[in-house]
Amino acid sequence: MAQRREPPAALDYFPTPPWATRALFRHVLPALGIEAIGRVWEPACGEGHMAAIIAEFARSPVVASDVYSYGYGTAPRDFLHDDPLTVADWIITNPPFSIACEFALRALELATEGVAMLVRTQWVESVGRYETLFRDRPPALYAPFVERVPMVKGRWDPDASTATSYAWFVWRHAQSGAPRIFWIPPSCRERLTHSDDRQRFAAWSLSPAAAPLFASTLTNDGAPCII
Repeated sequence: MAQRREPPAALDYFPTPPWATRALFRHVLPALGIEAIGRVWEPACGEGHMAAIIAEFARSPVVASDVYSYGYGTAPRDFLHDDPLTVADWIITNPPFSIACEFALRALELATEGVAMLVRTQWVESVGRYETLFRDRPPALYAPFVERVPMVKGRWDPDASTATSYAWFVWRHAQSGAPRIFWIPPSCRERLTHSDDRQRFAAWSLSPAAAPLFASTLTNDGAPCII
């Protein structure tokens, strides 16, 4: 796409497959007894692959932002250093892996009810993350995917495969005690992929004019209608 500006490599941009976000709402949050959530902030929204799916489930409009302007949400907006963009019940995101710990700590400060982060399973390791985050702020639920969640740098490829494993880490202020483990069941990719996902999200990386989702997030004057 001639008009598409590539983000800096340091931003570690790997769009989330739509079905992986739906799995959070269909399986992971219900495992904690959560059937519905209100105000959500997605602070690493990229082109909206996750924020648009969250909007399918949240009871309030989803606030989306990113440090780089991908043409969706409010940008540039530095989640780690700028003033909060909104008061959110939940902060849900797929953060850059290299600063995911900082994202989690910031999100836990700002979200009034809980935080959900999609991260590689290896994130559970390391002395540094244990001492900085997990020792004093363990998640309520660690939910690894049984099947692989293919993520491709810079775009969503619905036909991709991967050897990398991912999990949802969920914190809830109302819950304490030892973390639970919940295995996200197999076949989510098949059952939670909608027939129009390829047109809405895969085409987006190639041509915004061909992506109905991108068009739907613009007002009549061309400004994003999502905050």
